[in-house]
Amino acid sequence: MKQLILVLIVCTMFSSHAQFKLNKKTVSSGTKVAKALTFTNKDAIKLSADAVKWMDENNPVASNNDPYSIRLNRLFKNHKNEDGLTLNYKVYLVTDINAFACADGSVRVFSSLMDILTDAELLAVIGHEVGHVKNEDTKKAIKSAYLTAAAMDAAASQSGTVQTLSESQLGEFAQEFLGSSHSRKQESNADDYSYAFMKKNNYNVVGAYTAFKKLGLLSSNSKEQKTIEKMMNSHPDSNKRAETVKAKAKKDGLWKDPGTVKLPTEPIKQ
Repeated sequence: MKQLILVLIVCTMFSSHAQFKLNKKTVSSGTKVAKALTFTNKDAIKLSADAVKWMDENNPVASNNDPYSIRLNRLFKNHKNEDGLTLNYKVYLVTDINAFACADGSVRVFSSLMDILTDAELLAVIGHEVGHVKNEDTKKAIKSAYLTAAAMDAAASQSGTVQTLSESQLGEFAQEFLGSSHSRKQESNADDYSYAFMKKNNYNVVGAYTAFKKLGLLSSNSKEQKTIEKMMNSHPDSNKRAETVKAKAKKDGLWKDPGTVKLPTEPIKQ
């Protein structure tokens, strides 16, 4: 498996940011654009689709007959149309531990995350990401990422309307979006959505508890800390989130003690 292919873009991004910060005229223009920009749900969906297309073309995507894809399809095939959203999903064969969903309904799950999560845990994480889309949390993140990418050429954005991004800007935009964070309230609301999603579909809600426990273990594991750091940097404490799930499950009569939660010593069979 490979690392998510955004490394070259990161180098370009740092260089571009250095220029952006030093160029007072560009910063000023970008600020005016931000204030004047009319950013709609349609814009968020279009930009999301463009960015995901770029990421799909620049990262190793599991084929339809790959065990990872077969497993994800088995779990998620009944949720292609979920809560008014039309979803599409793929697996990235990368070493990063993450998952994300975009405003256009694209869900991308990283194979290394699937290596450590059971089916119920994986459904809980996907439910959380879908919750961000349903709650329109991604719209703000997409707008911010767009402004960072488009402001490199502020003259092209003077109209205050969303412009089509170039190939290089798409890479910048994708990196900014993946590096964006939601507020703790948004994270908590997405957790609530995930629990309701699990409960509604008669999935084992304890999977949300054990998923958070595993993410907590990863955060405290020095070997894995760098790979999980970006995913968890803005999230509430994983163990507290797990306890919130436990309290809800007990209240609903759905709690079954899973015992001590541990990270698997070998990748879970797909």
